Amino acid sequence: MNRFLYEKSMSYQGYLIIPFLFAKVGGEFIYSYTLLSAEGYDDEFHKAKNPTGMCSNTLGGIIEIAEKHLNEYSRNLKEDNYFEQRYTYQNTLIIIHQEGKRCFYDHYPSHELRNIAAPTLFLNADDCIDWIKKRLSRYPVV
Repeated sequence: MNRFLYEKSMSYQGYLIIPFLFAKVGGEFIYSYTLLSAEGYDDEFHKAKNPTGMCSNTLGGIIEIAEKHLNEYSRNLKEDNYFEQRYTYQNTLIIIHQEGKRCFYDHYPSHELRNIAAPTLFLNADDCIDWIKKRLSRYPVV
């Protein structure tokens, strides 16, 4: 796996479905996926890598496989927009959370689902994004 395709991720019922290139067979790309849950470690599928074991030769197909699996097996489906404010910058995933007057973020590098966010609070999403971009420009994530 080269990296997660965060820019092709899909928010779905409290989950973030993140596709990645699994293999290239006979010139055709095969995609798999992994999940993040808005519930974090309290959810059985948080950071799960393709719990269905199924792959697809299209990005849309792998998203459909993940959604179907979540519909059948997740106990935590919700109309949560936890992943609504997400951005890809330098191939990293940035998820912004606003709670009242506090703003904070999660930050995942391109090759693993490990939150490397600094424990920093901001007053708004724009300040948060600007701070992250400055830090990533100075110290790129490898």
